[in-house]
Amino acid sequence: MEYLVAVVEEGSFTRAAQRLFVTQPALSHQIKALEASVGGALLERRPNAVHLTPMGRAFLPHAQAAVRAADEAHRAATGVGQLESGELRLATLHSLALGVVPAAIRAWRLAHPQVSFELHEYVNNDQLTEEMRLGVADVAVTSKPRAWDGPMRSLGLEELVVALAVDDPLVRGGRRKTVRLEELADRPWVLYRPENALTPVVAEACGAAGFVPRAAVRTYHTATAMQLAAAGLGPALVPENVVEPGFTGAILRPDPPVRRELVAFTRTDPSPLVTAFADVLAEHAVLDPRAPSILPGRQPAHATS
Repeated sequence: MEYLVAVVEEGSFTRAAQRLFVTQPALSHQIKALEASVGGALLERRPNAVHLTPMGRAFLPHAQAAVRAADEAHRAATGVGQLESGELRLATLHSLALGVVPAAIRAWRLAHPQVSFELHEYVNNDQLTEEMRLGVADVAVTSKPRAWDGPMRSLGLEELVVALAVDDPLVRGGRRKTVRLEELADRPWVLYRPENALTPVVAEACGAAGFVPRAAVRTYHTATAMQLAAAGLGPALVPENVVEPGFTGAILRPDPPVRRELVAFTRTDPSPLVTAFADVLAEHAVLDPRAPSILPGRQPAHATS
C-alpha cells in the first residue's frame, strides 16, 4: 500500500523509490505484486508521468487509509500513549478553528509541550466526516454529524449573534442589545456559501422568523462575513466565539437565541492521547452547557452539513 501511495504522491517511480529508500526495480516489483493481488492494473505508466487507472482511483483511498492506520500504530508504539510526545491531527470547521479550538490547543500545549498538532479545516460536516472515516485526523471538533459510529461527546451549544455596521439604525446610541430576526427580514444579508455548515443554521433561523434571507454577498468564512457586515453590506449571523474584542462592527443577540450543538468525535478505540485531548476540549470549549436537543422558543435545527 505504501508503495502505491508514494508513487501517486510523487508522480514518479524514481522519486517514490528515493523517498522510500528502495531501488526502483524493487518498487516496481511491489507495485506489480499489489496489482496481481487485486486482479488488475492500478497505474498507467507513461514516458513522463504515472497516472491512476479507474481501478487505481477506486483503490487509492483504501490504500491511503491503510497507510495512515499503520502510521497511527507506529506513533502509539513510540510514546503517544504516555501523553508526552507525538502528534495530534485535529479536523474542524473553519469557524471553530477561530473560536473554539485555539483555547484547547493552548491548554494542552502548556501541559504537554512535546505534543504537536496538525490542523485540518473544512467548510462543511459532510467533507469533514468523510475525511475522518479515511483516517485523515484523530479527533474532530464540529457541529453534530449526520451519522457517526464511533465515540462522540457533546461540547455544548454554540451561540450565534448578529453582526451589523456601527452606524446601523438598530444600534445607534448603543441601547439595543437584542434583535428579533424578523426586524431584518427586508434587509439584504451577508450569507454563507451553500457548502458552509452555517448555511442551514441561518436558513432555518430566518425561516422560523417567517422569511427567506436574500443575499447581498455570500462568503465561505465567518471572519469575512463579520467584516462585510461591519462594512454595512447587511446583517450576518456569526458564532459569538469568533468575535474578537477589536471588532469594528456592532453585535446584537437574536431573540429568541440561535444555537447549534458542537461535538468532538473520534474513530473507534481512540488512543489515550486522543481521549485525553477530548477531555481538554470539553473543558475549554466556552459554550452553553444546556442540553441541545430541543430548546424553548423557535430554535433552528443543528447544522448537519
